[in-house]
Amino acid sequence: MQRNRILAILAAVGASAIYGLNHTVAKGVMPEYIGAFGLVFMRVAGAAAIFWILSLFTPKEKIERKDWGRLLLCALTGMVLNMLFFFKGLSLSTPINSSVIVTLSPVFVLMLSAIILKEKITKLKSVGIALGMAGALALVLFSSEAVGSAPNIPLGNTLFLVNAISFGVYLIVSKPLTAKYSPVTLLKWLFTIAVVINFPITISEFSAVEWATLPFDAIWRMLFVVIGVTVLTNLLNIYALKRLKASTLGAFMYLQPLIGIVYAVSIGADTLTTIKLTAGGLVFLGVYLVSKKPKSQKSPKKVGKRQRLKIALGQRV
Repeated sequence: MQRNRILAILAAVGASAIYGLNHTVAKGVMPEYIGAFGLVFMRVAGAAAIFWILSLFTPKEKIERKDWGRLLLCALTGMVLNMLFFFKGLSLSTPINSSVIVTLSPVFVLMLSAIILKEKITKLKSVGIALGMAGALALVLFSSEAVGSAPNIPLGNTLFLVNAISFGVYLIVSKPLTAKYSPVTLLKWLFTIAVVINFPITISEFSAVEWATLPFDAIWRMLFVVIGVTVLTNLLNIYALKRLKASTLGAFMYLQPLIGIVYAVSIGADTLTTIKLTAGGLVFLGVYLVSKKPKSQKSPKKVGKRQRLKIALGQRV
């Protein structure tokens, strides 16, 4: 029992580490070897192929006709808009900025839940929303316009915000489907739909890649994005979710930006500034307050549902 728990914790840490490293790893391959949109096509096409292969070894499931509309919306928000804005933003901004801003997903999920699902927002969570947004705006408004491989940081940071919003919508609309179908069934169809929608937008940059002359440094980074970030993280999260409490797994969300920042700084891919430290502190505090469970909440069933949504916040497919 203790061994299973340790393995589950290691799986959760591993998934968080992969997400955190992705900001710098993916940045290192754009735009010298592949454009942002070309990398998106490579990721969705590679993921679709892998999940179709995995589906051959899992129980067959048929998507009900009434669920196709929601599935299409999930693919549009989670695998199209989410990825296009993230990778384009990453090509324009820096790994630290992306590590910080993408953690705002819980804030946007809460705001969207209030608008769409009419959920009540407490005063504490309202403060969290204000702090998180203040930190994000500080990064957008007070960042330099160009630093090294980051040609337009304010625009890139703005695209990260759109990315976080689209992912928040994805989490809300996909929740009924995740309870109904297995991860492999959902992901194979979501990525397949994403390939079709992304094709006219991304194929030109993908076709422009000079595959025969790619160095090993570019190849391993591309494979990391497709296999590590897309496939391995989902498998690790599923393993951890079956063996850890929801609240325990949800806490690992905070490891992602920390790992991302430490890795970016340690290899010289980015630098910490007063603005980044201050804005990052505001964002992390805001996310913590938004994700904090009310003390008066005692119902196990209600806690479980909300905590499962919190876990999904870290699973950026």
